[in-house]
Amino acid sequence: MAVFSYKAVDAAGRQSSGTVEADSARSARGVLRGRALFPIDIADQAASANSAGRRWLAPRLRESDLCLLTRQWAMLLASGLTMEQALSALSEQAESAAARLVLESVRSEIVGGYSLRAALDSHPTIFPTIYRATVAAGEKSGELATVMTQLADYLERRHALRQKTLQAMLYPAIVTIVALLVIIGLMTYVVPQVVAVFQQSKQALPFLTRALIALSAFIRQWGLAVLLVLVGLLVAARIALRREDLRRRWDAWLLGLPLIGRQLRTLETTRFAGTLAILVGSGVPLLSALDAGRQVLARLPLSDAVAKAADGVREGQSLAAALGRTRQFPALLVHMIANGEATGRLDQLLERAARLQQADAENRTAVITTLLEPLLLLAMGGIVLVIVLAVMQPIIEINHLLR
Repeated sequence: MAVFSYKAVDAAGRQSSGTVEADSARSARGVLRGRALFPIDIADQAASANSAGRRWLAPRLRESDLCLLTRQWAMLLASGLTMEQALSALSEQAESAAARLVLESVRSEIVGGYSLRAALDSHPTIFPTIYRATVAAGEKSGELATVMTQLADYLERRHALRQKTLQAMLYPAIVTIVALLVIIGLMTYVVPQVVAVFQQSKQALPFLTRALIALSAFIRQWGLAVLLVLVGLLVAARIALRREDLRRRWDAWLLGLPLIGRQLRTLETTRFAGTLAILVGSGVPLLSALDAGRQVLARLPLSDAVAKAADGVREGQSLAAALGRTRQFPALLVHMIANGEATGRLDQLLERAARLQQADAENRTAVITTLLEPLLLLAMGGIVLVIVLAVMQPIIEINHLLR
């Protein structure tokens, strides 16, 4: 008998967790159902402990590959193929070895009698929590093909938003890197050779030139050490942010910044609303959907706000009122949720809110990059101008003396 840890909800929507002994994950689900509990997540404790050391060996899929896989999967199921036939076709069409390995593993577990959700639970690095929860809801409702289509739409929108954000920031990043390389090249190679001529003439050099010489010498002597110290500080900061209290303060500071904070909040709201929309529309209980939505949030203050909202919903409050009291999410989302609860179309209003927030994030990203590009060029031009002035001032003074 193995020991399985579980998360489950009862008929009233109250969530519970604990352990249960069973021969298999399927048997553990049967035990929980016998207790009038609906399992959300089940994991073999021994397997989880062993997998922690082997996690880096687990196959992985790119986000774009997962989007394509889900879309093809949904189309095959909608065309009338059985789950086994669909997985066989997907495995044959898979281009990457990782995808083929995962699909064959899922197919073998389904042939062995496991549900699709149980088979996907064996690959948590491939299929995120929202993916598995949505599939479980589709299996339960008997509308797996429709639910998979909605899931594919959600994954594609999320991937498109991430790609647009990365593409928008690519040009400023390239400009910044090139500017730093040019400045370092000037300070470490060009400036010392040019300024050496003035030093040999024993001429009193202007302050700007002397400052440039000192900075150039510092960079050539200590530049590598400073770089190593900065890398060490970044690594130390990354390790320190593993502590929840420090990370919570860091996230709160980021969210409080004037422009960046609003953009981060909008991106998080887009993911949260999209997750709730797909899960609520698939028939997942609201408390379970909130738990899954909380897991997609990267900023701890927002995650804490969702946890408080879930407690309020459990006590009988509406979702809009519970989220509104946290004052962490945009008023647009709260109003859309209130309208959805009033009209009985919560999933549709959540999806609309996610689309509006995505459009807002894309527009703000365009504005930020539009401002960054000229600012970076001006900064680079200003630094080069200072270097040129520091080199030219002694030449100009010599010309005045010769006259």
